[in-house]
Amino acid sequence: MTYFRTIRSLYHPFPGLLLGSLVAAGMATHASASIIAFNAAGATPASITSTVNDFRTQIGGGTTPGANGDFGGVRREINWDGVPAAASDPNLMPADFFNTTSPRGAVFSTPGTGFLVSGNVGAALFGFASDLQTFSPTKLFTAVNSNITDVSFFVPGTTTAATTNAFGVVFVDVETANLTKIDFFDTSNTLLFTQFAQVAGNQGLSFVGGIANAGERIARVRITSGANTIVSNGVLGNQTDDLVVMDDFIYGTPTAAAAATPEPGSLSLLGLGIVAFGCARKKFRR
Repeated sequence: MTYFRTIRSLYHPFPGLLLGSLVAAGMATHASASIIAFNAAGATPASITSTVNDFRTQIGGGTTPGANGDFGGVRREINWDGVPAAASDPNLMPADFFNTTSPRGAVFSTPGTGFLVSGNVGAALFGFASDLQTFSPTKLFTAVNSNITDVSFFVPGTTTAATTNAFGVVFVDVETANLTKIDFFDTSNTLLFTQFAQVAGNQGLSFVGGIANAGERIARVRITSGANTIVSNGVLGNQTDDLVVMDDFIYGTPTAAAAATPEPGSLSLLGLGIVAFGCARKKFRR
């Protein structure tokens, strides 16, 4: 019994101190994301314009566009209208069009078979004249054979991986709640933020966006557009589920992703734990 008390008195303080230091260090490196959400819906472009403009203002960059959708070097926009006929419906748009042909630092991917931008002005949008309208005339965007679009970011015009601080999208024809949404992921592929689009009804417009205001960086955005898919002009994946397509993308200009490093506070706490471990071992040996 005497031997047990001696071991306990020497050994017990060590794990508590070290464990507490390591837990504190872990907590310091996993601060929760803080994203300001923007959400609006209505029957016409005017219904969501004030929210979209507020989102633009919060990102910054002013109102005068430069080349390649650049607003003051801090905001980028894609409205699809400059995509030429050769890359519009019925032709697929290259996934890297907006990082090569028109370098804006956005590259798309999908589990489907590609991407369509709606065709000639005056034609039924994607072949559905009574279901779709534009927020900014005259074209819309959709994945093909999938309701998923992933957006990855690069320093515009390069292959250098980048991150952004904000992203927003205009959806068209959201008629079912809790289907259409955006998800933000960081460089470790950790989910930072999810926001569902509000129902706007047939031909209606919905805007969803988020701005990181506590230093978070967005490396990838996943866009889920309804539950249906467009197979080709006028052809749906099925005749039952909600069809949703997209208009304007608005986001902070992508900048080079910094390598992840431990926070100074975390390093200090980890060092304290290591010192405690060494001291406890010496005391135990004595």
